[in-house]
Order: sequence, then structure tokens, then C-alpha cells
Amino acid sequence: MSINAINPVNGKIIKSYKEATEDTVRRKIEQTHKAWINWRESSFEDRTRLMNSLAAQLHNQRDSLANLMALEMGKPLKDGLAEINKCQGVCEYYASNAAAFLKDQQVETEATKSYVSFQPLGIVLAIMPWNFPFWQVFRFLAPALMAGNCGLLKHASNVPGCAMAIEQLIKDAGFPDHVFQTLMIGSSAVNKVIAHPSVKAVTLTGSTEAGIKVAGQAAGLLKKTVLELGGSDPYIILEDADLESAAEICASSRLINNGQSCIAAKRFILVKKIEREFTELFLEKMNDRKTGDPLEACTDLGPMARADLRDELHAQVQRNITMGAKCLLGGQIPNHKGKHAYYQPTVLSGMKKGMPAYSEEMFGPVATLLSARDTEHAIKIANDTSFGLGAAVFTSDKQYGEEIARTKLQAGSCFVNSLVKSDPRLPFGGINQSGYGRELSAFGIQEFVNIKTVYIK
Repeated sequence: MSINAINPVNGKIIKSYKEATEDTVRRKIEQTHKAWINWRESSFEDRTRLMNSLAAQLHNQRDSLANLMALEMGKPLKDGLAEINKCQGVCEYYASNAAAFLKDQQVETEATKSYVSFQPLGIVLAIMPWNFPFWQVFRFLAPALMAGNCGLLKHASNVPGCAMAIEQLIKDAGFPDHVFQTLMIGSSAVNKVIAHPSVKAVTLTGSTEAGIKVAGQAAGLLKKTVLELGGSDPYIILEDADLESAAEICASSRLINNGQSCIAAKRFILVKKIEREFTELFLEKMNDRKTGDPLEACTDLGPMARADLRDELHAQVQRNITMGAKCLLGGQIPNHKGKHAYYQPTVLSGMKKGMPAYSEEMFGPVATLLSARDTEHAIKIANDTSFGLGAAVFTSDKQYGEEIARTKLQAGSCFVNSLVKSDPRLPFGGINQSGYGRELSAFGIQEFVNIKTVYIK
């Protein structure tokens, strides 16, 4: 069996990788467990030195890594470079802050001495998606290794070159052998990895369906999980918003990574008074992005990651149109050569409850516009979802916007007058069908440690 990297621009195989056998996987897990026995005893000074070395490797290899993403999943070069820069930043962030985040916390009790200590768990299995093939991994990898854990990566099968490149980066940075390894396996082999006694925890970024399966198995084995799953993120535009700015930010958020992002804006809820004006501005911004070859520096939007994903998205669009939605922009599959997995930026309006796009995640460059009578109605629509990853509100009244973000919107990240994004300094994650647990910040590094009470009488 082989795992193929396929160029989404033309559908051609870039490279084939031999799928690991069950014996090979078992051997790698055993190697990583042995590496952890020593790694857990390493000092923060040593971990910091190596993590900064990893950041330097990312910086030095950023052009080739961005090129690899363009080839394997269609990310434009400028976006790939930004992704590698972000990976470098998260390495530097945890290199600087991990020791403080995991410092013993003294607690006054009747004991002579009592405190909370943060100790590594062991091997953390990461099941990662293709849409941000480096960032998704590094936001787990940096805190996990700095906490004294080791890592195994089961990456998405359409970015095997990225998976191998990450393992090589770890080696180039000088980390001990087997502290982090890639498992070149398909989804059907994951169960046995989760079940291995040396694997102590699992982190997954992916679909809600995948999260349910992994969480169910891990729970049956009493293994900790962190899940970052799908989203149908609402952006509310109030009548006092700066509409020009809001339209630009909303279009940017919807088209981040060609719309293939769990935290990208999906549903735009417009208060009736500004609906027409905002829609005109938004259509202009959505239509302004340059689609082309991801290897060209001027390209804003490349292809979607796979042709089958494009076809699924188009089918979703057509179902909504059949049920009464209006297509204001796009909605077509390019029919000429060299456009293997491309899809036009698309805007649907007239969305009603019961239509698929009202509740389903649209994972691609498709925006849906919903009309609200007033602010209260807009908030109700925003929260009328099984997801809860990100949300945003646009208003000139920042204090009121803060109140809506803090107390009204039901999501893990709520922004005012800005697109929702992840930042190493802030916790990131969702609620409800968008998952649980947090990545990044102090909260993220404390997810996969033993929060141990030490008490001396």
C-alpha cells in the first residue's frame, strides 16, 4: 500500500510513500517511549535551546516548506510563508514561556510544604488535518515537547511530504532521536496506535465525526483527548458598523486558506437596515481576489486541496440553491484544463433555517448571508448552531460589542471588529460540536501534563 501526494492543480501524483506496516508502527511507538524516558528528565534550559534551534530551522527552510504546501495542498506561496512564520513564532513563544507556565505553584496549607507540580504524561498522538499542514502540528508540537512529552504524528494522507518534512525539521534542530516521529499510516490503522499502552493522550484537529470516533475510543481506554473540530462561525454586522472595513475583514476571513479553515467565517448575519449596502461591498471584496497557480507570488487563491472536496462543496451549494437560496456570486466549477480542484468564490443569500448551509459547515470559498430583524435576532441566529468555535461582531460601539462577545455569543473565541484567528498568547478551542480542551497559551501546555499535588507534612 502507498500514500500518494497529489497536486491539486493538475491531479498528478507528486510522490508516493510506502505505508508503514503494523510492525513498523509498533517499533516506532516503542522507540518513542524509550526516548521519553530520557526526554522527561531534560532541563528547561536544554528544551529551550532545542526549541529555538527548531525555530531557526523553520526560518531557514521557509521557502522550501511553503513550496511543499503549494504543491501538496494548493496553498499560495505567500500564505505558506506566513504559516511557517507563525510556526516559528509558536516555537519561540513556548521556548520563552514554558518554564514559567509549568513552574511549581506553592499552596499554603497546614502542611510543612505543599504545592502543585506539572509533570509530563508520555507520548501524545497527534491526528492532524491537511488545511494548515505545518501550523496545526506545531501548535501541538511546541508545547508538548517543552512540557517533556514526546510526539507521534498521524498526518492527513494528502500531505505526506509535509509530515516527513516536520520529522526532518526536528532532527535538523538537534532533538534526541525518536522524540518526535511521523507514522505513515492511513485512518484505518489509527485505532491500534491509540490503544497502545505507551500512548497516553490524543489531540485531534478535524471533522466532528472524526472527533467523536477518536474521543469514544480514547475514553474507553481512559486516555486524555483535546479536540478542535468543525465550525459554522457566525459574523454579525450591526447597523452602526464601519461597513467598508467590515466587508473587507469578512471577505478575508471567509477566504483564508481558500475557505478551508475551521475558524474561518462561514455565516454572515446582517441587520436589515444595512443588508443591501453591506452585500454590495462584500460581493466586491469576494470578487477581488486573484485565483491562480499557488506557485505564483501574486496568487491569492489556489485550488482546493482535493477535487473530491471541491465536488462535495459544489453539491452542498447546489442543494441550497434547489431549496431556495440565491447565488449572488460564483457557484461554478471551472471546466478548462489546469483547474483540477478549483472553485470560484461563492456567495449565497436568502438563507433560511432548514437549508443545509444554515447548519452545515461549508469548507471552502462559500459565504452565506442571513438577514436579521435587529441585534437580538442576529444573536439568536448566530447561536442557532451545534458548533461553537469562533464568532465575531462588528459595531462602532466597542463597549456594546464587548458585551455581546463576552456574554451573548456562544463560542470558544469571540472577536469584535476583527476576524477570528489563533494566537500563541491566547487559548484556542471550541465548545459543543466544535470540540473541547484548549491549545496555545498557558492553558494549552497544561492540557497534557499530570497536574500533581505534592504534600509534605
